[in-house]
Amino acid sequence: MILGLKNTWNTQQVEVVVLLCVALGVIRSSAQNVTESDQLCLNGLRGSLSGDGVQFLALNWTGSDFPCNGNTTYAGIVCSSEQVRDIDLKNMKLEGTISSDVTQCTGLSYLDLSANRLTGGIPQEIGQLTQLSILNLSLNRLDGEIPDFSKALYTSVLDLHGNRLSGNIPPSLAGLSRLKTLDLSNNDLSGPIPLNLANNTATGDVRFNASSFEGNKGLYGYPLQPPSNHGLSVLAIVGIGLGSGMLSLIIFVQTGFDLFIPFGVVCCCCWGVVTN
Repeated sequence: MILGLKNTWNTQQVEVVVLLCVALGVIRSSAQNVTESDQLCLNGLRGSLSGDGVQFLALNWTGSDFPCNGNTTYAGIVCSSEQVRDIDLKNMKLEGTISSDVTQCTGLSYLDLSANRLTGGIPQEIGQLTQLSILNLSLNRLDGEIPDFSKALYTSVLDLHGNRLSGNIPPSLAGLSRLKTLDLSNNDLSGPIPLNLANNTATGDVRFNASSFEGNKGLYGYPLQPPSNHGLSVLAIVGIGLGSGMLSLIIFVQTGFDLFIPFGVVCCCCWGVVTN
């Protein structure tokens, strides 16, 4: 009986040991995958950059060790839990483009490449970084459209001012409830400012004032004034109704969408303001 209990206990021990080994193997494999992904991220970013600042990176991003393993450090890189959390390469005279590989740093929460001379577009994949909190790409020469940020729900700071970004402001920015700082000024953005972005229409609270959007000639809507070419123009034609001897007034209203709406008014005097 004692032998049977002993054998049973040993069997349970073996099962526990096997389960622990499997669990440790999964954890180790997961950590290895994260490390490889972050290495791809940093290597891709460095490979897409040029300019005087690259010499600094060449001197400080050296060695075969990964910067988050505790044995080495990379300038401008901050790690936490063996993952790249921060990339801070602002004002380093960097040129080139932003590699889409930067999104391989899946735990990235802080990315600052401001005050450089970067060109090209902002990788659309940046908006898929679920841990991203602060993104500063201001004062570069970036063009193209602003990515969709519908999955970057932790974003609290988004600074893209002083670039050459064009197109519309993505409506997804209005859904970022944690967004506290927004600067899209001095770009080439156009179209309407999305509802709920500058102010909360439900509560009436102002989120961002005009300084967040100024310097974009084609941009309109609250808190900016609508440009004149997005208002209404009215063309009135007064004539004599054929065969009726009655004065008729035909008004064509041109909306901001280049749609002409005719109105026929007979023996009537109209006065007032037509709005969108």
